[in-house]
Amino acid sequence: MHTIRYFLGRLCGAVPTLFAIITITFFLVRVAPGGPFDQEQTLPPEVVANLNAAYGLDQPVWIQYARYLRGLAHFDFGPSFRYKDFTVTELIAQGLPVSFTLGALAISLALVGGVAIGTFAALRHRRAADHVSMVIAAVGIAIPSFVLLPALGLFFGIYLHWLPVAGWDEGSVADLVLPVIALCLPPLAYISRLTRGSMLEVLGSPYIRTAMAKGLPLGTIVFRHALRPALVPVASYLAPAVAMVMTGSLVVETIAGLPGIGRYLVQGALNRDYTLVLGMVIVYSSLLIFMGLVADILIAILDPRVRLEA
Repeated sequence: MHTIRYFLGRLCGAVPTLFAIITITFFLVRVAPGGPFDQEQTLPPEVVANLNAAYGLDQPVWIQYARYLRGLAHFDFGPSFRYKDFTVTELIAQGLPVSFTLGALAISLALVGGVAIGTFAALRHRRAADHVSMVIAAVGIAIPSFVLLPALGLFFGIYLHWLPVAGWDEGSVADLVLPVIALCLPPLAYISRLTRGSMLEVLGSPYIRTAMAKGLPLGTIVFRHALRPALVPVASYLAPAVAMVMTGSLVVETIAGLPGIGRYLVQGALNRDYTLVLGMVIVYSSLLIFMGLVADILIAILDPRVRLEA
């Protein structure tokens, strides 16, 4: 009951946050120089005026804002200014499955791999395996995804011819391998370091020393007694990890030629496609707010000392 009440309370609190993000983004994109119909070849003034009238851009900005909010109330993100034959809702429906698959695979691999490497390093504390794991983790943190992906493509795609460098063949797993690896390595490195530090602290706790003194197997101690409290910092990092994967996907999808919503956000910002940028920001913001809520609930589940009603 307390969990449901907490979830509903946080969900209601997320509405003003999302509303503030929509409002700030709506006016911010219009402050940027240029407009959605600016092209290399300047259009005649009468054509630009007709386009502005057709999309309602000739009206005062507060009227445009009220009309956009009215459309959002009916889950209508409006038409795209540059993709003439598509609405923003249709573009989101096309790109979201690709981005969701890419992000879900990356964050899942980062969680599983990071927890495994961090636990292994903690159990080999101050040994060669511990030092090697942390050096690799530091390298993973230092190299961003947009640098790592071309390097992986050069080695595995150009030199070895094992995997495609870019492109999208729907249903082909090979097209996702390099983007997923490039996206998952930075959060995997952070998670492995968090898990190692937390696991070392838990393994030094009195109740763990008591379990060791009783002669319990190491596997039982780790998986039944130490792993759950050691994952609390990892759960706290879940929302930032998702944010890292999402921001990395903006560039990774563009480099890899994947038809996800990250590419649409980049192109929409370059083309001053107001409605497209707003739609993508709403999708990303909603996901981040939801993952923050999931992280709080996971912390309460992993650590009984946390009381949701507080």
